[in-house]
Amino acid sequence: MSVSQQPSTGRPLRADAEQNRARIIEIAREALATDGETTMQAVARAAGVGQGTLYRRFPTREALLAEVYREDFDRLVDAAHTLLIDHSPVAALRAWFDELASFGRKKHALADVLDAATRAQLHDEQYDRVLAAIAALLDAGAATAELRTDVAPDEVLPLVGFLWQLDGRTDTRTDHLLDLVVDALRRHR
Repeated sequence: MSVSQQPSTGRPLRADAEQNRARIIEIAREALATDGETTMQAVARAAGVGQGTLYRRFPTREALLAEVYREDFDRLVDAAHTLLIDHSPVAALRAWFDELASFGRKKHALADVLDAATRAQLHDEQYDRVLAAIAALLDAGAATAELRTDVAPDEVLPLVGFLWQLDGRTDTRTDHLLDLVVDALRRHR
């Protein structure tokens, strides 16, 4: 992720301020994973910062949650390219689908606490970037003749849309369904 900016001045944050910001986001991520009702005060206390520091960086709980969401999304998009370094395109695609499923579970949990306008803004910010990540994976697979060449990224996204319908914590079909999607995308000779 790029260097964070101070909201009012646009200048880069000092190193200690950036460390505080990163710690706050990580603590919030961990706390929200176990309790969606985590308060700003609990996050500040767990991060070892004062409430003033927390509220300077994130004026509302929703602003903090949105930043956790954005960072998780950045990690998801970056994973598409990182996985291609160490894996074949088909294996990278399948592993990325696992990352997408994990992100989907987090997104579903946060959706209840983010208002509709914020959800819409986050969706708009993400859509083209997730399609680009899928395109990178499909292009790599097409170049090695492992994946079909007649599938577009905006056709793949609906194929994995079930991830947002199933409860990934309790539904045991997710892995099998993702395998079926990957198999459908394979180039069969």
